[in-house]
Amino acid sequence: MANEEVTKPPNLPPYPEMILAAIAALNEKEGSSKSAISKYVESSYGELPQSHSSLLTAHLARMKESGELLLIKNNYLKPGPDAPPKRGRGRPPKPKPVLPPGTVLPPPRPRGRPPKPKDPLAVAVAKVNKGLPRARGRPPKKARPAVSATAAPASEGAPAKRGRGRPPKTKPVVANDEA
Repeated sequence: MANEEVTKPPNLPPYPEMILAAIAALNEKEGSSKSAISKYVESSYGELPQSHSSLLTAHLARMKESGELLLIKNNYLKPGPDAPPKRGRGRPPKPKPVLPPGTVLPPPRPRGRPPKPKDPLAVAVAKVNKGLPRARGRPPKKARPAVSATAAPASEGAPAKRGRGRPPKTKPVVANDEA
């Protein structure tokens, strides 16, 4: 393998140059198709590599992506001098306002969510409790006001207070026909 010489085509110009020369020579108003460019390159440069069609396709795609060529209705053409430059992906940046000289811009806002405002009472309590060790375990429940025994009975129109949890199942009443 090292002794064999790989047959290279004799001094071909780079594919982008050949493509641009073909488009310029064909000079079609609507642009040149890929097959017309391929035929022109084959006739002009003679000895081409076997992978000519795939190389041509790859270079045409690369040139289209970079903005060197425009693809309109499957025809390639050079963009005019007054054509707008090709934009990148994504949303374009906002135009920056023109400021008179000597104007100082305010510092930019930091990124991300702004911090919550500090509660002065919570800050004071935290300072006081800073040196104290915290109690272990779950904090105790807050005390509720106790219901006294002399409170109004439930029969005065107020509904009876329900206990905690699911109520027990009620048994259906079966009517007897003993009349």
